[in-house]
Amino acid sequence: MASTPSKTMTGYTGHRDRLRQRFMRGGKDALLDYELLELILCRAIPRRDVKPLAKALIGHFGSLSAVLGASKDRLSQVSGVSDRIICELKIVEAAALSVGQSKILSQPILASWQEVVSYCRTKIAEKSREEFHVIFLDKKNKIIADERMTQGTVDHTPVYPREIIKRALELEASALVLFHNHPSGDPAPSRADIEMTRKIMELAQGLSIRLHDHLIIGRSGDVSFKNLGLIP
Repeated sequence: MASTPSKTMTGYTGHRDRLRQRFMRGGKDALLDYELLELILCRAIPRRDVKPLAKALIGHFGSLSAVLGASKDRLSQVSGVSDRIICELKIVEAAALSVGQSKILSQPILASWQEVVSYCRTKIAEKSREEFHVIFLDKKNKIIADERMTQGTVDHTPVYPREIIKRALELEASALVLFHNHPSGDPAPSRADIEMTRKIMELAQGLSIRLHDHLIIGRSGDVSFKNLGLIP
């Protein structure tokens, strides 16, 4: 005699189906952050109600973006989060980064600037330590490489201007875009940020390398040195 599905199982599977239907009709804007996270988690936990865990993760980290960007160690500290769940979250994060990068690889970077900013946000906005990245560009402003140059603490990362210019020469880059994060959430540049950017710009100009911009990414927003008038 065939077993009858329990009411609990029928309940959460029906709930997932409704979430999927809403998503297919309206995309991500049709769901709340925790509901999107439910659809991700149910791939790792197919036979359990994942809504409590989804809400717990959003409550702990603050947003879906923060959950996806959290380190493996920080995720594992949340009760109920297994290696399988962490793997699923990191797959989604990697896919988001790949999509963002593909959008800016096929055309000159200045023609898709908002997508560049979105890519930078996806990459480092939720990092718990400061990271300093450089996008190296060719003469047509297409990307040669995007490299993390240094990683530091929660409020500082050492940056070596001569090493950045040395790497630009190795790659035969004609232009640069700098970006780093402020884990505090406030993207306002510090005096050290401004001085360091000025040094990189001076060294680059001496070798006919253009510095297009320096972006500081924070959870609350981002700042462009060019928009602030700090880069001509």
